[in-house]
Amino acid sequence: MNPTTLNLLAVSVFAFTLLSLVGPLLNISPNAVAITISGIAGIVALDRFVAQGKFGNLLIDLVSGQSSDYRQRIVHHEAGHFLVAHLLDVPAQSYTLSAWEAIKAGLPGLGGVVFDTEDMAAAAAAGNLSAQQLNRYCIIGMAGIAAETETYGSSEGGQDDRAQLRQLWQRANKPENAVETQLRWALLQAQTMLKTQADAYDALVVAMNERASVAECQSQIEAHRVDAEVGIETVSTARY
Repeated sequence: MNPTTLNLLAVSVFAFTLLSLVGPLLNISPNAVAITISGIAGIVALDRFVAQGKFGNLLIDLVSGQSSDYRQRIVHHEAGHFLVAHLLDVPAQSYTLSAWEAIKAGLPGLGGVVFDTEDMAAAAAAGNLSAQQLNRYCIIGMAGIAAETETYGSSEGGQDDRAQLRQLWQRANKPENAVETQLRWALLQAQTMLKTQADAYDALVVAMNERASVAECQSQIEAHRVDAEVGIETVSTARY
């Protein structure tokens, strides 16, 4: 579950627990408080296990939506995915920058970028991803965290990204004890690409803030990118 969702739940439970203590002074029935707490717990459970946390994300979006820092973190995070995927020749098809937009697009999290990964997705479903494809998936998946960390010094998003990559790792039949090594490696690769293409990244952030089309975002990347060969090192199987 998203840490912010957990914090909201914790605050809610604390508030209702406090209310149960002072409720008698306010003529509030303890049964009413208990029923409310149970209802909240049930809603959170349904959201977590049935809706994959989408409604919790929507609540976070509504509560935090007025914060410019919150909005900019999402833009910087998604721009990281967009740019790194573009550099690795995985074109974006669309992007979202709010939980409501993500829900309508069928995406988890507080925003997202949809890529043209039909071939890679089919290979992943069949458990036939090549080492290079797996590396590419991981670098793109960790690029949002890398971008947010480079900009703000830390990342508040990325839990869904990590979870999806761990699932992909399992489907690829890779050793479970090697997944964190792979994710750290992918994070470093993404950070290097973002630093090398800092001007293209900044231009992309501006374009996404203006809700430019995917084609316009891609044009901004090409207009500002540095001519540098992008290669994906294949992680040695000796690590596994």
